[in-house]
Amino acid sequence: MPNDSLSLMVQAARLYHEQKLTQPEVAQRLGVSQSRVSRWLKEAEARGIVRTVVVAPEGVYPELEERIQDRFGLTHVLIADVRGDERTILPALGSTAAMYLESTLTDQACIGISSYSASVMAAVQAMSPLKKRRAKKVVQVMGGIGQPGAQVIATQMADRLARLTGATAMFLPTPGIVSNPATREALMKDDVVGSVAADWPHLTDLILGIGSLAPSPLLQSSGNAVSEAEMDQLLALGAVGDVAMHFLDPEGAPVRSELDERIVGIGLPGLLRVPRRIAIAGGARKHQAIQAALRSGLVNVLITDADTADYLCVDRTPATRTPGRNGQSERQQRHSLNPAGRIVQPAGP
Repeated sequence: MPNDSLSLMVQAARLYHEQKLTQPEVAQRLGVSQSRVSRWLKEAEARGIVRTVVVAPEGVYPELEERIQDRFGLTHVLIADVRGDERTILPALGSTAAMYLESTLTDQACIGISSYSASVMAAVQAMSPLKKRRAKKVVQVMGGIGQPGAQVIATQMADRLARLTGATAMFLPTPGIVSNPATREALMKDDVVGSVAADWPHLTDLILGIGSLAPSPLLQSSGNAVSEAEMDQLLALGAVGDVAMHFLDPEGAPVRSELDERIVGIGLPGLLRVPRRIAIAGGARKHQAIQAALRSGLVNVLITDADTADYLCVDRTPATRTPGRNGQSERQQRHSLNPAGRIVQPAGP
């Protein structure tokens, strides 16, 4: 391109981008056609004469969010601008999650919600009533964990989310953990329980907490449904945390125990079939559990705090891992190296 034409291109770009003239105004100023101005502006971008730079404001972490997203193969990560202990970060996690849900739910959403989680409760409490219907159903995917009073709170949480989004609430009126497999089997055959479970294959979204092996203060105060002896057994088996009462080891592989046959709630196959699985979790006590959940593939959207995000970006994998090999995420690489540890979608409900 001749220098005089290049000079006019730069003038056109400056008038359009810096002085905020419209394309017709630029054309009139330079005495050329609007179509030529349009071509110049496109070419200016192609040549790098015009560059778009996004400057993130303080308190926003786009690069850190992208690193975690790429590392674990997630679809979305949001980091709340907060650091500190669980009591400090909980309101910020709730506000961030509420904003995300209010912005992304659609009127056809069928939302699953876990039983008793302080972070999920904080998100639901932080949400405002939406002007238009943003979901069809809100469905409990686990029975109540803890004492009867705690189960009532879990029901109220699902009811509030349904009212805020204009959805119909579907409650699972059972304990989350029962004394033996026969009781669980009988409950799952109950008509009321069965009608709720029938909605699980149709979920579009699932809102979850992530549990550490040590129960949260909230769960302790509500009456921890997992006994100390069962916790000791899970610890001996290598568990570090759970997603919807599915316990995981540090690499994200499921830890099998007799507890699996006593849980009244959505199973791993059903959980993995939900397109968007949103975990709201943070705090130092849960660091290892959150990392395990991301490695497992049970979660594909994470809302967390800044300290946890820093923790997740530190490489703690074995030396056999090759970063970025074949463009795979850390989770995909680990599962290709260790197929036995991979959580895959099994056949069945």
